[in-house]
Amino acid sequence: MSNLTKTPATRSNGSAASPTATRGPRLSGLNWLIWRQHRAGFWTLFAITALCVAWLVYQRADLINQITAQGWPDSASDTWLKGAHPQRFQLVGFALGFIPIVLGVFLGAPLLAGDLENGTAKLVALQSVTPIRWLATKLAISALVVIVCTAALSVAFGRWWGPVKHVPTVLEWSDGAAFDNTGPVPVALALFTVVGGVAIGMLLRRSLISMVVTFGFAVVVQLVWSYLRLNLGHVLTITTHKGIGHDTFPQMPEGTLVIDQSYISGSGQTYGWGTCVAHGMPEKVCTQKFDLVGWSVDYLPMSQMSSMQWFGASILFALTAAVTVFIFVRGRKRIV
Repeated sequence: MSNLTKTPATRSNGSAASPTATRGPRLSGLNWLIWRQHRAGFWTLFAITALCVAWLVYQRADLINQITAQGWPDSASDTWLKGAHPQRFQLVGFALGFIPIVLGVFLGAPLLAGDLENGTAKLVALQSVTPIRWLATKLAISALVVIVCTAALSVAFGRWWGPVKHVPTVLEWSDGAAFDNTGPVPVALALFTVVGGVAIGMLLRRSLISMVVTFGFAVVVQLVWSYLRLNLGHVLTITTHKGIGHDTFPQMPEGTLVIDQSYISGSGQTYGWGTCVAHGMPEKVCTQKFDLVGWSVDYLPMSQMSSMQWFGASILFALTAAVTVFIFVRGRKRIV
């Protein structure tokens, strides 16, 4: 890019002021140009994030006041559960789940498609800055904005949910409203969706169609992720041999997600928990016929949540890196 001629600032006595005396740290060159080009969108994201974080901080303070007044944390959850407002957690978690889609459609898709459509990319190709550096700067600044915003929301939502996270009736930890909005997952999902949108925009070279296709891509990513989420953990099994009554069901760790439960016979064979009902037998007769001696329960403990999140995020980060490499390879060969 051509450099702008700068006139040195002067003091009131007519002497020239040094740059350090009149200017603080600020963006310059290509970084300044990219920021200025997209500053409206970036500042909008920062402003919305700040408002959301402030609201979440307020909600956490209100939650602590409500449940403390009803006996938390010394009493059973039944006594203070109403003050936790479970519906509010579910609605907010559901709304936050749309953030990767929104960022992919409105930030990722038009990031390059807009420049390719209106001719800005051709202008860049005529300057001293290489297309690869232009691409790198665009992606780096956009990625930094996405990381800052989603990480701030992740921390704020996690702190709000933290005091009641062990109570499944407030918000199940394995549900997308909790799992996808805390830890590194929201950052990883948003980055992958945004970079995917950038790649789509580079290929289609039209903003509107790129946004439509990116929307479909982002929805598919969310659906696949929700299907694979529980596969990130290591399913544990607990068995008992004290009969099949409800009072003999094994005691599970707090916050445990039960994947499957079945009866176990004396020979070690398992039968579905609805076996007796399916055969229309009383429990006593069913127990004798199938030699049922206890329960076999497959479950995921809440203690695996963090490791599952980082494992899933690492997969998404790897996919993001692969798409980024594709963008640079494609950009080196043909960007205009």
